[in-house]
Amino acid sequence: MQYVHYNKGTCSRAVRFEIEDGKVHNVSFEGGCNGNLKAISKLVEGQDAETVIAILKGNDCAGRGTSCADQFALGLEGALKKEAERV
Repeated sequence: MQYVHYNKGTCSRAVRFEIEDGKVHNVSFEGGCNGNLKAISKLVEGQDAETVIAILKGNDCAGRGTSCADQFALGLEGALKKEAERV
């Protein structure tokens, strides 16, 4: 299923992704640091969503208290919660 998380406190406005059988797929960020965010998307492709959350959650960018990676992790958490409610 495809999800969209609207980021808060970051240069990127949103992150879109899919979760299939607990794995992350087709991650794309809207705005932000293009090269770095493409790298994150490639690195997490096919990875376990819980593992991605554990790695990325809490990463800070320039003292903002969040980052694009952190916002992605929060979006993944919300998506997993929705997935669990559907079962």
